[in-house]
Amino acid sequence: MFRHRKIPSYRVVGGTQMLIDSLASKLVKENILLNTKAVSINEFNNTLQVQIEGGEIFEADKVIICIPPQLISKSISFKPGLPSELNNLLPNVQTWMAGALKFTVEYKSPFWRNLGYSGMLYSHAGIITEMYDHTNYEGNKFGFTGFLNGGAASYSKDTREEFVLKQLQELFGQEVLNPTSYFDKVWTDEFVLAGNQLIQRPHQNNGHHLFQENYMGGKLFFGATETSVTYPGYMEGAVTAANKIVEKITETL
Repeated sequence: MFRHRKIPSYRVVGGTQMLIDSLASKLVKENILLNTKAVSINEFNNTLQVQIEGGEIFEADKVIICIPPQLISKSISFKPGLPSELNNLLPNVQTWMAGALKFTVEYKSPFWRNLGYSGMLYSHAGIITEMYDHTNYEGNKFGFTGFLNGGAASYSKDTREEFVLKQLQELFGQEVLNPTSYFDKVWTDEFVLAGNQLIQRPHQNNGHHLFQENYMGGKLFFGATETSVTYPGYMEGAVTAANKIVEKITETL
């Protein structure tokens, strides 16, 4: 536990969801399809046909896939097929947050700040392994967020909350025992993983050179954060990957 000090970090007013909402607001609402899964991408003449669950087909000049590479190999078929080297790579790219267990606990006031603490924690003991002050930009919501020991996924949510509060009580005292809310998420659902999450050499394929290429005659691109050469796995990686694809596409116009 560290004493309060300024660190070079920033918060987005309204939360990072505001980034997505702001970008979406610039598009035609009818062109954004939610809860729509692509199941196949086929080359047809000089376009790509994207088929979704239910059989509907969309035609596109360019297709950019931004889901984790591991999910691509599990859920989308290609015709003609992708190069064998790329097919072998896709299932062996670990999704950045796969298997992580993230938590958030909220309070009525930032009592730790009043005690002179930053709320930052790194620990090899207890259920919490990493934690940060999660107070919002407006300064009207207070709490902590961070990661729990991976083994805690075997506990129930109530048990995880009990252990989290017990560890925090040892650091901050009785006041931590009365949170206004507690949330946690085990990152193992269908939007993160495809099969076995255990990869012997984690993240070794982030930013792999095959992801920097385009396929299907220059019409297919890969843009998930795991494909980025810089900051793979982070928001910055996703932005970098997107910018590079935009550069490639505009070069051909």
